[in-house]
Amino acid sequence: MLDVKRNLATMVDFYELTMSAGYLDEGYENKVSVFDMFFRRVPDGGGYAIMAGLQQFIEAVDNLHFTEDDVKFLESTGVFNERFLDYLRHFELHCNIWAIEEGMPIFPHEPIVTVEGPCIECQMLETLLLVTFNHQCLIATKSNRIVRSAEGRPVMEFGARRAQGYDAAYYGARATYIGGVVSTSCVMASRDFGIPASGTMAHSWVQMFPSQYEAFKKYAEMYPDACVLLVDTYNVLKKGIPDAIRVFDEVLKPLGKRPKGVRIDSGDIAYLSKKARKMLDDAGYPDCTICASNSLDEYLVRDLIMQGARVDSFGIGENMITAKSDPVFGGVYKLAAVKDAGSEEYEPKIKISETAEKLTIPGKKKVWRIFDQDGKAMADLITLFDEEVSTANGITLFDPTETWKERTYVNCEAKCISTPIYENGKRVYESPKLSDIRAFCKQQVATLWDEVKRFENPHGYYVDLSQKLWDTRNDLLKSMSR
Repeated sequence: MLDVKRNLATMVDFYELTMSAGYLDEGYENKVSVFDMFFRRVPDGGGYAIMAGLQQFIEAVDNLHFTEDDVKFLESTGVFNERFLDYLRHFELHCNIWAIEEGMPIFPHEPIVTVEGPCIECQMLETLLLVTFNHQCLIATKSNRIVRSAEGRPVMEFGARRAQGYDAAYYGARATYIGGVVSTSCVMASRDFGIPASGTMAHSWVQMFPSQYEAFKKYAEMYPDACVLLVDTYNVLKKGIPDAIRVFDEVLKPLGKRPKGVRIDSGDIAYLSKKARKMLDDAGYPDCTICASNSLDEYLVRDLIMQGARVDSFGIGENMITAKSDPVFGGVYKLAAVKDAGSEEYEPKIKISETAEKLTIPGKKKVWRIFDQDGKAMADLITLFDEEVSTANGITLFDPTETWKERTYVNCEAKCISTPIYENGKRVYESPKLSDIRAFCKQQVATLWDEVKRFENPHGYYVDLSQKLWDTRNDLLKSMSR
């Protein structure tokens, strides 16, 4: 098992350490700050992303400390003074952390993680936090797209060998399971996360034997209760399916067993699956399923179904485990507010850029989701942390950019989705079982309107600011422009 208790304190960018040393030298060690993680764009032009990675972030934070070897390495760089090195020796987390729970749909610009605490501690969580959530949110989002494209047909994750490293294969398999796949080929992920394992044979198995028939026969003898044969090593319709049927007749039928399926990994899958289906049906095996693989993604899966392909399940590899079509989630971690120790009042902070998209939302905040009386998600509302949202008399939201656009929701409910994870450095949240996160994801995605779930040109889900938060940002922009 990959060691979940490994110490990731040095999973920082070097500038986080140089800045932290500067904060300490300036006497800022007790200055309290608020940082938000958010993202600006949904991968693949989609309408929503999926939150994933919280459990791994918790495991890392629970074990965060600088060892003497870490300190000696940093000392060897010649950059840091003894006071900062001693600070690291005694490093301890005192932060409050809130996050949106794993499995929930998330949207651009809203804080999906908020960290509040001494500025040095907040700063040194940046890279660890971003690398954890950027990876798993990306893969969970991609897998959810692919699973939805299959329209209820099982999707299996086959991508370990194409992932960018061991952790990417291992934690990527976890993220795909949250997104809705039914199994993984990665044995380590299956063992440690409880994801069902799946897999049959490679082309090398067929090539290893004197004939394809002998390869199939041996496999059926070994695994009569789970016999799935790869039929495209030589020729699907002339050799693969006929040899498979022969083995089903000669090996499985006398044992009273039924074949589980065949897999097609190349060629025109729509055409081949239709022909293979007829051959299997005519041979008395209508219950033998057909699995398709071969560099599939959500668009190819959707097209196969539209073309009437007789495919019962899909094995997806590189396009899912790497999110190949859009492989960067792009989450960022930005300062939102600061205050002196003992002060009750935060000073909001904003980043202004030549690019309007990079304008940040100042202040300590939380996120609310507005549901209608049927449980459909209508909009998200970002408020200042001390605000409460009441929908008893309806609620009117407005577009934070095109402010003349507003909408009133009645008979609705507002739920705060910024969940406490740590209080003063102590964990107050227990991660659910992965199977429960997966079920939660499916249930939460079902709260979205179909228009938001379109692959192309999805309807833009509303993420609005409260009037008080909008005023805070607008006043700050005006004061800075002066």
